[in-house]
Amino acid sequence: MSKHARARSPWPRRPRTTRTPRPSRRAALAATLGLMTLGAGWLYAAQDPDGASGAALQARSDARPPARDRAARDAPRDVMQGLTGISEQTRARIPVESRQLILVTGKAKDSSESTATLYTRPAAGADWVRAESWPARNGAKGWSTERTYGDLTSPQGVFALTDAGGLLSAPPGTRLPYDKDGSFVATGRGVNGESLAGSFDYVVAIDFNRRPGRSPLDPAKPEGEAKGGNIWLHVDHDGPSQGCVGIPKQAMQKVLETLDPAAKPVIVMGPQGF
Repeated sequence: MSKHARARSPWPRRPRTTRTPRPSRRAALAATLGLMTLGAGWLYAAQDPDGASGAALQARSDARPPARDRAARDAPRDVMQGLTGISEQTRARIPVESRQLILVTGKAKDSSESTATLYTRPAAGADWVRAESWPARNGAKGWSTERTYGDLTSPQGVFALTDAGGLLSAPPGTRLPYDKDGSFVATGRGVNGESLAGSFDYVVAIDFNRRPGRSPLDPAKPEGEAKGGNIWLHVDHDGPSQGCVGIPKQAMQKVLETLDPAAKPVIVMGPQGF
């Protein structure tokens, strides 16, 4: 017998088992945190009602857009575009090429109180970005889609802004064609008896029943005298208008400094939700 040989035991040998090493305390903690941190993409297979494997759940989690992206995707169009308080029908009337917009939103259809907000966007069709907002006033009897001369309503709709003027010189940086003229003086008194002094220091003509490319003082009304005309964005005189939109003097200066004919500016005006 070889010196290395050993006597066999009369008892059958117990099969050798492989012991699984106990995870370290650090590894156990990491595993626990991994199961708890679902937001990081770890999903516990036993919690999936479809019985999907952990790998399948991980892939599903990776394929799902982040919550912020989903919120932006599912948000209403008006929130995504930055324009609130108008209908899809009105939105569709805004020219795609316009990159500057003044939104005048009335408190109600028969109200003369409103808010004017200046928006810009970097390119045609891009999202609108709110710049500044001011209190505003409109026609004494609110808004109308079928305005007639003397009915004390402001026209509701989307209109181009192409020409400006006023009693005072144009603010520095004004790019709209500007007609400084001594005739920009309001006569009489306002609807509520208030003074109209200074109302026409600065005006921007709203292209409602007028010929674009001419002074706001141009009397021509292409769609007839019955609709009225000379509807302007001008300096507020602390009272409702006969059809124009009034905003603070500093706001008018800002508007004139900002509007650029190359950006195809428009005004969108009417009661909330129009």
